[in-house]
Amino acid sequence: MGPLWARAGGGGAWRGRAVAARRPLSSAAPSTLDVAVIGGGIVGLASARALVLRHPSLVFGVLEKEEELARHQSGHNSGVIHSGIYYTPGSLKAKLCVEGAALCYKYCDEKGIPYKQCGKLIVAAEHEEIPRLKALYERGLQNKVRGLKLITAKEIQAKEPYCRGLMALDSPYTGIVNYRQVALSYAEDFQAAGGTVLTDFQVEDMKMAKESAAGSQEGMKYPIVVRSSKGMEIRCRHLVFCAGLYSDRLSQISGCSPEPRIVPFRGDYLVLKPEKSYLVRGNIYPVPDPRFPFLGIHFTPRMDGSVWLGPNAVLAFKREGYRFYDFSLRDFVDATAYSGLWKLVCRNLSYGMGEMYRACFLNAQVKQLQKFIPEVTVDDILRGPSGVRAQALDRDGNLIDDFVFDGGTGDIGGQVLHVRNAPSPAATSSLAIANMIAEEVERRFEL
Repeated sequence: MGPLWARAGGGGAWRGRAVAARRPLSSAAPSTLDVAVIGGGIVGLASARALVLRHPSLVFGVLEKEEELARHQSGHNSGVIHSGIYYTPGSLKAKLCVEGAALCYKYCDEKGIPYKQCGKLIVAAEHEEIPRLKALYERGLQNKVRGLKLITAKEIQAKEPYCRGLMALDSPYTGIVNYRQVALSYAEDFQAAGGTVLTDFQVEDMKMAKESAAGSQEGMKYPIVVRSSKGMEIRCRHLVFCAGLYSDRLSQISGCSPEPRIVPFRGDYLVLKPEKSYLVRGNIYPVPDPRFPFLGIHFTPRMDGSVWLGPNAVLAFKREGYRFYDFSLRDFVDATAYSGLWKLVCRNLSYGMGEMYRACFLNAQVKQLQKFIPEVTVDDILRGPSGVRAQALDRDGNLIDDFVFDGGTGDIGGQVLHVRNAPSPAATSSLAIANMIAEEVERRFEL
């Protein structure tokens, strides 16, 4: 079955109670599963949860290569609950973000997971940005984003006293949450409904079984054998891959298409010193420049009271490399040997060089920040955490900007569903994505 491509070009009230972000314990491993979900990040866990709630009589499992769940993109992100402003009207990204944000707030209320609906200002600091800001406003209205309005310079300062701008788009429905905590709550729901979570299970190979499982009376009901790097085997009827940074490699292992490829981009954050956190109340974003592929540096409050500044976007030399000097020869060669990356670099050479320069020199990043909050100085900031984005890229150098779901042909390919691209705002959209994946699994595999 071919791929389903969908391409698109003050304050606030604290909600909920504190819930420990504890790791769910792995259940006893069954020898057979009706459906195995590969990847224990927020999308995989949400999808597994949706499936087991819809089909409680079937046996579901989540296979995660790390010893803990939600270790990578789900645990290294800005924590923003996006409202759906930026995305092309009619795209999956727009639809799922608006739907997903509502579901996220509802879920957090039901589970007592704390969040803060602190809002976001997209600020035009220069006159040439105002037409683009107004176009964003119209796009947000088409996407049915709640509560949007354009505000003046005076109204900006009423909401963000230290922020300077000519005009801003006010999105009061934008919020923040700890997405790792949300992901672990999904895992608890999944296990409570009878699902199995297997950590430290790195999928190394899969093949069609040649005979029934030992002791099985059901013949070839579970025809796919999934083997871990430590030699453990699980037999399954169907597989759903939500593998993030490794989605292209696992697609190839299963006999499906290698396209689109994953190229990792590291985003480094700065952090305001605690005594300067008063400078920022809510999210403050620049007006995106359509010439460049990323949003630009922004101000993001966190649930712990800190304020993150950034991120930049530079090529990561390791798919899970969160430090400047992290390096994997295989990951480096995979990225730099791919023609699509070089086409992207050539089209965005000046932007890329600027990002690398700003990654090395704090003064360059502070200069960008001062466009919005002039009081910020280099003495007010510290280097902070980093995340790695699984950027899907086609061979022509185009960033795949919307969700991509793919299957394959052949014995194994016909029994799998790959989530090949789940870009930001995938965390915001996770429950909506999960519902769509569950529906696609039901349709393809006739559950």
